[in-house]
Amino acid sequence: MRVLVTGVKGQLGHDVMNELAKRGYEGIGVDVEEMDITDASAVEHVMREAHADKVVHCAAWTAVDAAEDQAELCRRVNAQGTENIARMCRELDLPMIYLSTDYVFDGEGTRPWEPDDERHPLNVYGQTKYEGELAVEKYLEKYYIVRIAWVFGVNGKNFIKTMLKLSENHDTLTVVDDQVGSPTYTYDLARLLVDMLETEKYGRYHATNEGLCSWYEFAKEIFRQAGKQVTVLPVSSEEYPAKAKRPHNSRMNKDKLEEMGFERLPSWQDALSRYLKEIM
Repeated sequence: MRVLVTGVKGQLGHDVMNELAKRGYEGIGVDVEEMDITDASAVEHVMREAHADKVVHCAAWTAVDAAEDQAELCRRVNAQGTENIARMCRELDLPMIYLSTDYVFDGEGTRPWEPDDERHPLNVYGQTKYEGELAVEKYLEKYYIVRIAWVFGVNGKNFIKTMLKLSENHDTLTVVDDQVGSPTYTYDLARLLVDMLETEKYGRYHATNEGLCSWYEFAKEIFRQAGKQVTVLPVSSEEYPAKAKRPHNSRMNKDKLEEMGFERLPSWQDALSRYLKEIM
């Protein structure tokens, strides 16, 4: 199996390439230098030349606050870029995994989001990822839309690395306590994505590590496991203003994974422990 992976310089693309290699599959990794996804002719050229059997589309604009100021650029990447890839997947008859986000929902209430719930994004980033989902659904029948949240991996920036960096010169930090969700370790997620590629169980899925926490609880656990003496104080989203509105409810129902024969990801605390061993 030859798999074209976009966004290989990011946290997830890096781990998907490693997982493919581990199983003896051939990963063809591209980032913006090899294939600018916003350029339809570049996408066509690279995808025809790649002779891939399947595609994992990890490339995305993920700077959530910057997206509010640069909406058109964000849309070019997340919506039009995804449409360019989906069109070529249809033409070449390739199944595609599209990585999406909890941000396609409005983040209200406390009920976990179901894969087929109505989508009402609350910021530019979420809206453009939703438009990416619509493009995939419009052009393809053989697709997996996999929604993830609170992503961390070895390759790239994330909340854990930010907290550890801040701990070097702060003994007290404030972190929001009214946004609840589940972290996602790209190493665990990559294994699930390659499991999916080995099947034809298409559809929409939610995939995060098991268990829930607020960002405040996540930060406390990071410092506890890392052995850092940092006092973490809870604050509300209102006290910590950001340019883009964030969802309060990022709980996602992952029962479908089991129903379709896939393994759920390990607990987020277990994932954090393995991740810290990897980076420290």
